[in-house]
Amino acid sequence: MSLKTLIVDDEPIARRVLREELESIPDVEIVGEAEDGPTALAKIAKDQPDLVLLDLQMPLMSGFEVIRSLKGGARIPVIVIVTAYDKFALQAFEAGAIDYLLKPVGHERLAEALERAKRLSRREAIERLARLQDIADPSSQITGLQSRRIVGRAGHEFFLLNTAEIYGFQADGDLVRIITAKRSYDATQTLKVLEEWLKDSSFRRIHRNAMVNVDHVQKVSALSSQRWLITLTNGQEFIASKRQARSIRQLLHW
Repeated sequence: MSLKTLIVDDEPIARRVLREELESIPDVEIVGEAEDGPTALAKIAKDQPDLVLLDLQMPLMSGFEVIRSLKGGARIPVIVIVTAYDKFALQAFEAGAIDYLLKPVGHERLAEALERAKRLSRREAIERLARLQDIADPSSQITGLQSRRIVGRAGHEFFLLNTAEIYGFQADGDLVRIITAKRSYDATQTLKVLEEWLKDSSFRRIHRNAMVNVDHVQKVSALSSQRWLITLTNGQEFIASKRQARSIRQLLHW
């Protein structure tokens, strides 16, 4: 199948160079071009490309802002950064989040990026986008902390969730459910991986099958001398050991 590709760059010459290179590579369909961020987002929603070649330095809306505006859904494109500035691109690449091309783009390097894009599944594409959004978040540039977006699945669609909107995680065998205020999602990672990823955040493991966001804990009450009931602000309840409940109460200064 052809790789549906969108070129996003504010420079007409740069777009033309990429188009000419892409036209010489088999199994690539150029679905359009965009000269700015708003146009790129509209074309991504309308044309649903498999791949977006995205410039970072653009007027109206930067490539960073385009990345942060992608929310998920049925079709998540693979994002490949095309830039003359390698600091951000190298940081993103080293984090395993994204591929990048440095201007001027060579034919061989472009073909290599396209081959990698073809091999990515939709789940891998959105997980990489989640990591990239973490890096592109301006708060992470100020504090040095990443917001750590989590990938959730509902049916055939994947969504990028901010940790602040997640109340907790509930595991049932290999299935891990992500609990939010309005609905739940299937996680794409195990509870152990999620715990490691969120180890410096407000999430705490309270059971071998559960982890909660302390910011959404409403009440901690004793069921017995060794078992405590943790109630979240959405009414969801979890049972925790006395030791685990104590650590949460300490975090809440109760």
